[in-house]
Parts: sequence; structure tokens; C-alpha cells
Amino acid sequence: MDLLLWGVMPYVAVTLLIAGLVWRARYDRFGLTTHSSQLQESRLLRIGSPLFHFGMVFVVLGHVVGLVVPDSWTDAMGVSDHTYHLMAVSTGAVAGVAAALGIGILVYRRFTVPAVRKATLRSDHLMYTVLLGAMLLGLLATVLNSSGAVDYNYREGISVWFRSLFTLQPDHELMGAAPLAFKLHIVFGFALFALIPFSRLAHVVSAPLKYVFRPYVVYRARDPRELANRRPKRGWERAS
Repeated sequence: MDLLLWGVMPYVAVTLLIAGLVWRARYDRFGLTTHSSQLQESRLLRIGSPLFHFGMVFVVLGHVVGLVVPDSWTDAMGVSDHTYHLMAVSTGAVAGVAAALGIGILVYRRFTVPAVRKATLRSDHLMYTVLLGAMLLGLLATVLNSSGAVDYNYREGISVWFRSLFTLQPDHELMGAAPLAFKLHIVFGFALFALIPFSRLAHVVSAPLKYVFRPYVVYRARDPRELANRRPKRGWERAS
């Protein structure tokens, strides 16, 4: 089971992520959007969306630092384990709570505003379930680890396992000693990766880069006196 979960499942999830995004980009390019419902409701959206997106930016950055940067590097920079842990917990907790509040507001909005609820896709139900599960499990693991209820150093276990995935030699045995909350958090995280191409989350890779380089739209003003002296005509008139 450990081999399937920690030695095979990550590669399956990443394969689905890449293959799904390539397929969407080729056959459903204009479907790579958020399917925005701003016209149906904007008050809750203005609160929940920034909380979620800015919170998730710092959550992702915290995961990158915690999983990719070895503890030997921070030790070489003079950052003690206590200082690192204090910074990670404080910033991670703030970012995690902000993201959780934001997604909570967005979910509440989606299922309580009738117009937004009608615009909800079938994939949204599964996506919100997995996303909320991953976030809540991550907060639970952080609370348990920082409060002393669980004595586990993820930088010597999960981080080493994660980096071993890039060498195609996953050390799945390291995950056997990880607490259950961490394991479930990772499972939900990779499940979310696999769902990205098949949900509205695919918009994270649809940055409108061509918009920056497109030609300018030229607007020409007309003389108001000319417009005042013209008689209205029926039908369409050819633009000059």
C-alpha cells in the first residue's frame, strides 16, 4: 500500500495534470476560464476571492520552501530550527486561515445565491470537496504538530520523500512514519492536482499573455458639430 500511495500515486496525478492540460489547450482552449459568476453576485465575491487567492499564493510558497529547501541549507544560512519553525507556523497559519476563510465564503456564496448556484458545474462539487479537504487537513496537521500533540519533523521525512520523487527513486518507506493527518493532506493534494485539468481550476495556466502584445485598439473622436447637423438614417451606416 505504501508503494502504491507514495511511489506510484504522485506520478499518476502529475501525468493526469500534464496530459489533461495539454488536451484542454488543444481541444478546449476557450474553456480554460473560471466561468466567472461576477455578474450574478459581486459583494461576497469581492471579499472571498482576494482572501482565497492571496492566501493560496503564500500557502504554495510556504509548501515550496518547506518541501524543496533542505534543512542543511537553512542551517548554513544561520537559521535555527526553532526560528524556522516559528516563521513557518506563524506565516503558514495566517495564510492558511485566510485561504480557508476565502474558500468558505466562495462556497457559501455558490450554494446560497440562486443565480450562482444555477451556474455551478458538476465538477465544482468534487473540486470544492477535495480543495476544502486538503486545506482543512493541512491546517489540522499544522495545529497538531505545533501544539506538541504530534512529535514529527516533516523536513526529515515528507520533504526528503518529496525531493526523491524528482529523481524517480521515491523513498516511500519514509512516509510510513508520517502522522495520518499529513498523509491524508498529501493524498488530497495530489488528488487536487489530478482534478485541475477537469475543473475550473484549469484557469491557473490560462494567463492571457497574448493580450500584452496585441495591437492597440484605436478610438477616433468625431466633431460634435458634424454629428449635430446630420440627419438620422435608418439601418446601419458604413463607418468612415
